[in-house]
Amino acid sequence: MHRRGQISSEYLILIGFVVFLVLGILAIAFFYTSGTTDQIKVSQISGFAQKIISNSETVFYAGEPSKLTFTAYLPIGVQNLTITPSEIIVSVSTSSGVATMAFSSNVPLSGTLSISEGVKRIQVIAQLNNVEISQF
Repeated sequence: MHRRGQISSEYLILIGFVVFLVLGILAIAFFYTSGTTDQIKVSQISGFAQKIISNSETVFYAGEPSKLTFTAYLPIGVQNLTITPSEIIVSVSTSSGVATMAFSSNVPLSGTLSISEGVKRIQVIAQLNNVEISQF
């Protein structure tokens, strides 16, 4: 009778150790996964803004009736996207809170874009004093 109780106790200790080990590995994996997801999101937003700025500069320097249409991907989690005359400001939710990024432009910008996730068709039109950015 004493022998069966000892085996049961050892079995419970072994199962407890294995569960603790598995939960620790899962916690570490979750931590690194959320960090990688944030890096991908920031990289996609940076590419989105840089594409808009580079195409805006191209049409502005080409002169007034120039226009260009292109596609760009905006990831999920964008809370605010503001176009000011000198920069594009994007606020995005990350695992550590809300991050705000600003991308400066060498040409004056104007316009609005939606913050919904997905591929967007964006048109930049050179005007006399600025570049008009619109989405359709």
